[in-house]
Amino acid sequence: MRPPVAPPRLDDTQVETVRAALARGAQAHGFDADLWTLERVGVVVNRATGVVLSRASMWRLLTGRLGWSLQRPERRAVERDESEIARWIAYEWPRIKKGP
Repeated sequence: MRPPVAPPRLDDTQVETVRAALARGAQAHGFDADLWTLERVGVVVNRATGVVLSRASMWRLLTGRLGWSLQRPERRAVERDESEIARWIAYEWPRIKKGP
């Protein structure tokens, strides 16, 4: 038998308020980068509804009720030059691999 689950702390109207607030982006809420973390979502939920959620509750809100999924930004150097990388792989790597 499963333990009873508490009802959601946010009603449907509050969830839609949070959805609209999150859709504006993190920078619209004063954060430096337009990247959402659970901590940032918690701040926005609190400002928009006055409700304080645990990290687990925020995760359930994002994945269950809002349909979001975990996404991690790619970490690539700004200076990355794809054409130079392709040239190196095509010409330099075979030369290095063969040896002198």
